[in-house]
Amino acid sequence: MTAPNQSTTIRQASIKAIKDVLSGGYPVVAIETWEEESTIATLKGFYISAFKNNGSFKIWDLQKGLYDISDGSYQAINVLEALEEIQNADKPGFYIFKDLSEKLSENEIQRRIKNVYSAFRGQNKFLILLGAKFTLPLELNKDVALVDYKLPEINEIKYIVDEYFAALTNRGVEINLSIDEKDQIYTSLKGFTSAEMRFSLNKACIARKTIDSSILPILHDEKEQLARKDGVLEYVRGSETIEDVGGLENLKEWLVKRRKLFTPEAAAAGLRPPRGLLMMGISGCGKSLSVKAISALWNLPLFRLDMNKVYSGAYGTPEGTFFRAIKNIEAVAPAILWIDEIEGGISSSTAKDGSTGSHIFSAFLTWMQEKSSDVFVAATANRIDLLPAEIIRKGRFDQVFFIDLPNDSEREHIFKVHLQKRKNDLSKFDLPLLSVATEFWNGAEIESAVEAAMIEAFSRNETMNQDDLYTIIRNTVPLSRTMAEQIKFIKNWASERAVSASIKDGK
Repeated sequence: MTAPNQSTTIRQASIKAIKDVLSGGYPVVAIETWEEESTIATLKGFYISAFKNNGSFKIWDLQKGLYDISDGSYQAINVLEALEEIQNADKPGFYIFKDLSEKLSENEIQRRIKNVYSAFRGQNKFLILLGAKFTLPLELNKDVALVDYKLPEINEIKYIVDEYFAALTNRGVEINLSIDEKDQIYTSLKGFTSAEMRFSLNKACIARKTIDSSILPILHDEKEQLARKDGVLEYVRGSETIEDVGGLENLKEWLVKRRKLFTPEAAAAGLRPPRGLLMMGISGCGKSLSVKAISALWNLPLFRLDMNKVYSGAYGTPEGTFFRAIKNIEAVAPAILWIDEIEGGISSSTAKDGSTGSHIFSAFLTWMQEKSSDVFVAATANRIDLLPAEIIRKGRFDQVFFIDLPNDSEREHIFKVHLQKRKNDLSKFDLPLLSVATEFWNGAEIESAVEAAMIEAFSRNETMNQDDLYTIIRNTVPLSRTMAEQIKFIKNWASERAVSASIKDGK
């Protein structure tokens, strides 16, 4: 049995998986797929190759009943009748059933499938179930082979996009996109079905005479829609860049060196993409900003996993919700998965209590250790003492960085970033003096001071000056004073367990 030769089915891994179970003679196969038409086209290719149109190729669904593709005839029968009908079929071939994923828990359905299994075994007849997700009951575990027909991979995405643009060119539309911009389009469409890709491209390109980088935000909007359908994954789209991060030179150097590891060139050189990064430290010192900057630097989509939503039960069982989120992020890889305040969902207490939290903890560790997809996990933590030792050890995260209160030069840089962002004239501010005045402040407090000083000046219809900043600084009590003991503990804990994200003393 050979794979179908069709330009629209380029997913060789999924096609091989289906081919292997059919060649192995499994009489009942469940294929998890979001693309019924593409999957059926693949199966039809196998059927033609194996049976030369001398067998049977029938499809059943809830609306139409049983459809015979060879003569176009329909039998308006329910699923039990259809299963009995095919059980007694005299021709070898493929018998495809849709709409059964939610019915497999019914005793009558289970018995009919087991009877089909017995009747089809060794007869070159195959019952094939199609659905987005199958949860096999214990009764069918040994009778049904489960295969995942994955969403389009990058080579198929390139084919679909390039074919779409070629059609536009033939209609006189100018394609003005660089190689890098095309790569961004391919990445943006990862995780979509073929039909969703074409719908998204239609939306982005309709009525345009020139296709340029302005279509990228529209495709990003479609990516956000994809995440919102899941519920617990949030697509994060920001304008923050690595230049917006004040200081943290060791962290930034680490990131810059790895920016090309998701490229085909790196793979050809035998280099694998990094697994993940854990940033721990004091609140307000730039952990979240750094995660957003990674997305911009590496040109990868960023998704935030809300562990509170996972545990809420609003989206199903916590374990099921977590597994679904992991599967969905793998479908859109290469991508960045941001787990904010990871200690809130995966901590020492949840790891040991034997409850749902411990199951998720174990699943997360196993996935981090064994994942083959290009998903980079960017995790942040404040209460680092709550993190289990298993999370921190090498093999899960590539590096663990400690983000401390900014040093003198870093505070200068942070002031510079926030003053420039608000269109202030830097020549009117003494940045070294402002840095000294805000010793032991974190980056969020400096940003807040600049914002508050801007408001004060705006209320007077004047431009902000250095005295406005000093007024706010004198009346602010930084976190380092109100939480001095906790910050001291965090620093001591991290000193032997993490790499400093900053260059010592700013040098």
